[in-house]
Amino acid sequence: MMAEMDELELQRRIEALAAGEGDPCGSEGTAVEEVIAALDEGRLRVAQPDAAGEWQTNAWIKSAILLYFRRRQLAWIGDPLGEAPVWFDKLPTKRDFEVRGVRAVPPAVARYGSYLAPGVVLMPSYVNIGAYVGEGTMVDTWATVGSCAQIGANVHLSGGVGIGGVLEPAHARPVIIEEGAFIGSRCIVVEGVRIEREAVLGAGVTLTASTPILDLRGSEPVTTHGRIPPRAVVIPGVRERAFPAGKFGVPCALIVGERSASTDRKITLERALRDFGVSV
Repeated sequence: MMAEMDELELQRRIEALAAGEGDPCGSEGTAVEEVIAALDEGRLRVAQPDAAGEWQTNAWIKSAILLYFRRRQLAWIGDPLGEAPVWFDKLPTKRDFEVRGVRAVPPAVARYGSYLAPGVVLMPSYVNIGAYVGEGTMVDTWATVGSCAQIGANVHLSGGVGIGGVLEPAHARPVIIEEGAFIGSRCIVVEGVRIEREAVLGAGVTLTASTPILDLRGSEPVTTHGRIPPRAVVIPGVRERAFPAGKFGVPCALIVGERSASTDRKITLERALRDFGVSV
């Protein structure tokens, strides 16, 4: 990670540029380049947990990403083999997969300024700038990891999963998927929702900041929003709601059980899927 004094100085320079003090496209903008390079190498993160395990968002780093777009011009981008250009965009794509120890299956794309830890596997998928993907994580076919999303180690993002991104407002928390979580096929997780460690989302679960999450593990349902607890097993559900035109079912998420702490991740996942009928 970056030295504390260096980080504080970068923060000061970025906040000054974001406040209109200096030209981000001029020489003062070298601070922006330093931040994006540090994101790309994993020395800085848009968000990280504090000592108590609560996640803190670094708004100034998101400001640096926005300033980086201002510094860049649209241009043709060539593929990693040096053949004909195939994209027309402001940001380059990552090309150092071998050096990073990352497997990237065509046509996987990760933008410069995202971090991929050793052991990450990218099936044909997409990872946006500011995102962090932890060691040993699988990003499966047609899954997307949005800007600034924080994905922990040994996570499985199944086929077609959509992890939302956020750049503005700068203080908004990104989506957080903690270590060991399993996100089933076609799940959507957006608007700063936090999936805690080793949780399991069955296929098709949609979670936004306002989606009701009904915990059914007790004698009475408990409704929360925006956060799935550790090792919870979640499936999509429908809750009846009254409207002027009548009563209709609206989507919700149902916590129906949890992984067993007495077994390893693989066995626990198999048992969770079998015991609670969760599709992946």
